Amino acid sequence: MSRFEHCLAHILRHEGGYVDNPKDPGGATNFGITRKTLARWRQVSPWWKLPKSQVRTIKQPEVKAIYRSLYWNRCRASILPIGLDYTVFDFAVNSGPSRAIRHLQAVLGVMRDGIVGPITLNAIESFVVSKGVGELIKKLINQRLGFLRRLTGFKTFGRGWTRRVAAVRRVALAASATSSKIKIQPKLTTRRKQEMNILSGYKTYIVAIAMLIAGIGQMLGIDLPGFNGQASGQLIIEALAVLFLRRGIKNEISNA
Repeated sequence: MSRFEHCLAHILRHEGGYVDNPKDPGGATNFGITRKTLARWRQVSPWWKLPKSQVRTIKQPEVKAIYRSLYWNRCRASILPIGLDYTVFDFAVNSGPSRAIRHLQAVLGVMRDGIVGPITLNAIESFVVSKGVGELIKKLINQRLGFLRRLTGFKTFGRGWTRRVAAVRRVALAASATSSKIKIQPKLTTRRKQEMNILSGYKTYIVAIAMLIAGIGQMLGIDLPGFNGQASGQLIIEALAVLFLRRGIKNEISNA
C-alpha cells in the first residue's frame, strides 16, 4: 500500500458514506466528496445542475482519483515527511488545500501563499532537522484546532472535528516515529536560486491577484473554484498582504 492509499484509508474512515446535513455548508456529501467538488471535477457548471443522486452513487475509483488530484497532489504530500503528509492531507480535505498549506507556512514562518514550493520545502527540511517531524506535526495540529474553534460551525460540529483532529495527531505521530526518512527536495542550486529570483515576483502577483478576484467575486455572489469556504474579506486582506510582502519572498530565496 502506498502512502497515499494508507493516508486515504484513514481519511475515509472519518468521512463515512452519504450524508446531507442541512446545517453542513458542504451539503450533499459522500466519502467526503461534496456535491460542489464532484461537479467541479466533472466540469458541470453551475454546480447545482449536478443531481444529488450522482453524489450518492459515486464509485471508489473516482473518489480515489479526486482525492489524489485535488488534495494529495495539490499539497505535494508525496514528498513531505511521513506523518506530516497525512497531517496536511487531512487538513486539506476538511478545509481546502490552500488553507492547509498556508497554516503550515505560518508554523514555518515563511510567506503564506498557499503553494508548496522550494522555500516551503526547505523550511520544512530545516525545521525537521532541528526539531523533528513530530514537533512540526504538533504545531500544525494546534494551528488547525485554533482555526476550527474560530468557525461559526464549531458549536454544532466542534466535538466531532476535535475528535477527528486528535485521531489524526495520534496516527501522524505514530507514523513519523517509525520513519526517519525526510522526503524533501535538495537545497536550491545557485542557478535555480537565480531563476526563482526572476520568477518569484510574477508567481506571487498571480497568486495575490487570483485571491483578490476570488474575494471580490464572493462579495458579488460569484463562487470561484479553489476558494470554497473562504471568507471574501479574508481573501482580500491576504491578497493585499501577499502583494505588500512580496519582498519578503525575495529575501527568503536569497537566504535559502
